[in-house]
Order: sequence, then structure tokens, then C-alpha cells
Amino acid sequence: MTLQQWCFSYRGRLGRRDFWIWQAVWLLTTTLLFVLAGNDWLDTQMAAFGVVCLLWPASAVLVKRLHDRNRRGYWGFLLIAAWLLVAGNWSMLEGILPWLVGRAIPFVILAGLLLDLGVFRGTPGDNRFGAAALPVRYWQAAHQ
Repeated sequence: MTLQQWCFSYRGRLGRRDFWIWQAVWLLTTTLLFVLAGNDWLDTQMAAFGVVCLLWPASAVLVKRLHDRNRRGYWGFLLIAAWLLVAGNWSMLEGILPWLVGRAIPFVILAGLLLDLGVFRGTPGDNRFGAAALPVRYWQAAHQ
């Protein structure tokens, strides 16, 4: 798999190693953007725009990793649901419900996805999404 396919294609499958490499790249890039914005070296809106630009590659990596686990890419919408639950104002609910809806349920969703995608192996051999995951070629020889 090429670097372009890794970041921008929703087709195929992706192994755990390349999934974790993307997670590290995303975390470092996002942290760098907001550290720069926090020190007034970069406008906050530009940092947010940079994070928005990372959404396409992040979703492509997520979908391909789901494919490797033999799951449809639609499972990725669980991340959006978890984010919406965290971002919601649940103070109108009484008792333990705000904590349950706004914190516990999103945590279970995120922890479950991270465990499923980051720890467990993909489907051995071919599955309905294609052949077994090939490692990403981050550097190609100049003569190819």
C-alpha cells in the first residue's frame, strides 16, 4: 500500500502497525498545532483548520482498519456518536444520567473501538473487503 492509499483511500485493509503509526502521527500533529496556537505562534482558527484537514486521512485509516477486522466502515460513525455525547449539554438530566450519557457511554464506545482496532488481529487471509493487509511503504526507492 502506498502512502497516498494509506491516507486518502477507503478501499482495502490496514494492519495494526500502520493503524498505530497513524494514531501517533495524528496525536503529534494535533498537539503541535494547538501548542503553536497556545503560544500565539499560530492563529487558533488555523490550528482548527489543520485538524479539520486531518479528518479525511483519519477516517480513511479508520475505515480500512475496520475492513481488516471484517467490519463495515459505517462502524466509524460510533466515533461521531461518542463525540456528540461528550459535547452535549446533559445538565438538564437529573442524578447520575448526565455523567452516564455524557461521560461513561462515550468512554465505553471509545475504549471498545480502540481495543477492537488497536489490539486484535485482522481477519486472516482474504475477507469481503479484499486480500490481507499489506504494510504501508512509507519510503520508496528512487528507481521505482
